[in-house]
Amino acid sequence: MADVTLNTQVTLNNGRHIPAVGLGVYRAQPGESTQSAVLEALKIGYRHVDTAHIYQNEADVGAAIAKSGIPRDEIFVTTKLWADQGFDSAIQACEESLQKLGLDYIDLYLVHSPNPGPKRRKETWDALQQLVAKDKVKSIGVSNYGIQHLKELLGSNPNIRPVVNQLEIHPWNTREELVDFCNSQNIKIEAYSPLTKGRKLDDPDLVRIAAKYDKSPAQVLIRWSLQHGYIVLPKSVTPERIASNVNVFDFDLCDSDMRILNDKDEYLLTGWDPTVVP
Repeated sequence: MADVTLNTQVTLNNGRHIPAVGLGVYRAQPGESTQSAVLEALKIGYRHVDTAHIYQNEADVGAAIAKSGIPRDEIFVTTKLWADQGFDSAIQACEESLQKLGLDYIDLYLVHSPNPGPKRRKETWDALQQLVAKDKVKSIGVSNYGIQHLKELLGSNPNIRPVVNQLEIHPWNTREELVDFCNSQNIKIEAYSPLTKGRKLDDPDLVRIAAKYDKSPAQVLIRWSLQHGYIVLPKSVTPERIASNVNVFDFDLCDSDMRILNDKDEYLLTGWDPTVVP
């Protein structure tokens, strides 16, 4: 993705498009904090916002979108189904998210994790397919799914295949086998926690590479994700960092620097990892 920009759109397996960079709002406090962050991002040029039921800030994302004055069809909104898995509960949860967001449809609705088990996973996917049929949701996907969960889903021959798998991915958790499987199935990778929640920003190699390009370590990590072809979701509520996180389109990491970062893998988790559940 050497020629990627803030306006770059990635084509999903259903023919729809998603911006390559989005604003994540995980742990953004409900209220003014989230609204200000989303408004600032939209002002800068972001057109992709990623929230979730469990974040408790869907209403503020929706309020910011309404205040922005930007046409709805120019903003890509993702939210996620949390614990309300199962057919009827998933339908209801989506309706509740739509109400909180103040939107007529969701661009991308994700199953937040595979935790409930095989029966409820299938019921949930059946519900999401119905939501697409009813035009409540444009695209559906999964988050934190391992290879075994994806094989289970795909093995049921669904009418609609997941368009993305959203995972914690960065140089210290590259998930090569899972990424390769997703690529083989034309399931796009979305990288959350691409900045390792700050835990590795002082890594000596990363700091050296950043200085070489006159960039920050965070900008180098975002660029690393983009050059892997991932849809990347940096999170911040600070205006300066929201802007800095998309000042990444005027340089390319050379092959040797990419290899240095690729070799950092140590299965670092800054959050959870449901990809390993049965």
